[in-house]
Amino acid sequence: MRYKVTFALGLALGYVLGTRAGRERYEQLKKSARELAQNPAVRNAAESAGQTGRVYAGKAFSVVSEKVGDAVPASLAGRVRGLRDRVGGGGFEDDWGTSNT
Repeated sequence: MRYKVTFALGLALGYVLGTRAGRERYEQLKKSARELAQNPAVRNAAESAGQTGRVYAGKAFSVVSEKVGDAVPASLAGRVRGLRDRVGGGGFEDDWGTSNT
């Protein structure tokens, strides 16, 4: 019986100390992630990547909507035209999405 109590006490003590150490490490990781996210260079890179993604998404939307054309139901085509008008007309000055083969 004495060994069982000692084992249970050791297990409880290890659990408490382990969770405390784990919580401290979690707080350290959270603090460093927050500092990294507030770094101006990281923020600029994330903003640039987001802007580039929006540009390519607009181009892809334009190319797909032009290629699909009349192959979609009228109700969906009206929605696509509405989105195209909101995005900016869809007239891009490049050859992205075209094949020259």
